[in-house]
Amino acid sequence: MIPLSKLRTAAREALAYVRAQADVAQAEVFASANTNLTVRINYTSHIPSNGVEEPKSVESFGLGLRVAFHPSRGNSRSNSSNKVTTGYGSEPTDLSLDGVRRALDKARTGAVLDTEFVSLPKPQNKRQQTGESVHDPAIMQLKNPGLLKAGWRMMDQGLQVFSTSEDLLNLAGSPQRLPDLGLILGGDLVLLQARMAIASTHMPRVQTDESTLAMSFATAMVEGQNSKGSGWSVSNRLADFDGQSAAEAARNAINSMGGQRVPSGKYRVILGPQALAEILEWVLLPGLQLDMFHAEASPFMGKLGQQIASTQLNIYDDGAASGLAGSKAITDEGLPTGRTDLIKAGVLSGLMSDYYGYQRILHDPKGQAKLGADPSKSIQAILPRNGFRPGNGGGRDFNSPPSTTPTNLVVEGTTRSSQRDLLRMVGDGIYIGRIWYTYPVNGITAGDFSGTLIGDSYIIKNGRLAAPVQPNTLRMNDNVLRVINNILGIGSDPRGTVRWSSDQITWAPEVAVDDFRLDEISESLETVYQ
Repeated sequence: MIPLSKLRTAAREALAYVRAQADVAQAEVFASANTNLTVRINYTSHIPSNGVEEPKSVESFGLGLRVAFHPSRGNSRSNSSNKVTTGYGSEPTDLSLDGVRRALDKARTGAVLDTEFVSLPKPQNKRQQTGESVHDPAIMQLKNPGLLKAGWRMMDQGLQVFSTSEDLLNLAGSPQRLPDLGLILGGDLVLLQARMAIASTHMPRVQTDESTLAMSFATAMVEGQNSKGSGWSVSNRLADFDGQSAAEAARNAINSMGGQRVPSGKYRVILGPQALAEILEWVLLPGLQLDMFHAEASPFMGKLGQQIASTQLNIYDDGAASGLAGSKAITDEGLPTGRTDLIKAGVLSGLMSDYYGYQRILHDPKGQAKLGADPSKSIQAILPRNGFRPGNGGGRDFNSPPSTTPTNLVVEGTTRSSQRDLLRMVGDGIYIGRIWYTYPVNGITAGDFSGTLIGDSYIIKNGRLAAPVQPNTLRMNDNVLRVINNILGIGSDPRGTVRWSSDQITWAPEVAVDDFRLDEISESLETVYQ
């Protein structure tokens, strides 16, 4: 992996070169290096398999330039409005001045007039305070033998659960017949290594950061019983990885045997951490971003400072939180990370933003009407703490300009309840454990969403988990605005949850919700979702 010192030098020299060009008004240089280490586990009891597949790595490095060009000084497009034009250019695998020149040529060629552009990011105060790097040296230095060892730890934990389960042994009749049940265990361990350096006209001192993440995802099946279970883990330290995600998946698959179908209707439900994270990130979260307010596309237009959800609900994003895996020292715009309260006791209290969206709303003549509050008097609620450049699968990608991206999205209850208390609140209903293909219906503004229950879900009777729900037989069809206002209780144990191909983390507890719509999937369609 490219050393941090080389990224720092490249950013400094690139900025000096670009600033010296006659047509450049403002410039920002972002240099980064990313490595994705993946080991896949694949066990099938009735088909020959390797258990742990060959580890794979994807590495990338390069630099990206955001440039504002003076009007009519040789940039590619004429500009009669006497305003600067802006462009972005990047170059992979070359941090030399030749690479800088090519990136600058791309930015110049693609430059366009943006009447809403004010400036590239500036410090928010004279004594801008940034956090400390929270990366794990053990992940940064990991080699293939260590990656394989971690993969086998994951596999061994899952197989241990299968081989010692009394329920499976009773079904098989003997340990030798366990393979006949069709035991399947699969998943991935993904380790991310990321380094970056940034310097700009307004912040010429080079800033650097390193970040790491360890994520595991596991799915287990007892194919002969049509049961499925899942497990996952997330941390930014290798020492915290114990392989238990595969054991969790195996236990959940065993617990899901004998699943029952459930008729369509409205139910009291408990959303498990993974289900809650999916619904929030795909459906609710876009409406809590400042750029959506500028576009008048949020369901909460004009409601900053107003009640939008149950008084029990608190949601905030905190990229500087100590001990949370999504924390980083600085954003990919060179600005401090920090906490943004999005919903506080049900009140819309803040919005996530990058710098471009932040300066745009401050100069928007309709900004007050869009927010429901004067932007200039709501600075703390909209500060640009979320300008990142997520790559495909995570990391900090030099190839794209910043966008608004969550870090640690934390969900908490004003009053926090145990799982036992939540089950009592529900009485009779459904525990929704794992969902997939969750997406908004009728656009973000409407709040409608749909998704399928694919595992780890149970029928609740008399305040207890009574029987498993058969996977792929129920579909959610509800509205997220109604969900956040129908909250019965919020659990006391948030769990780090990450979406596939992402490194943003939602710290999600279990949440009990009233009047939740579920529709039975007909048996003829069930195979479509398997």
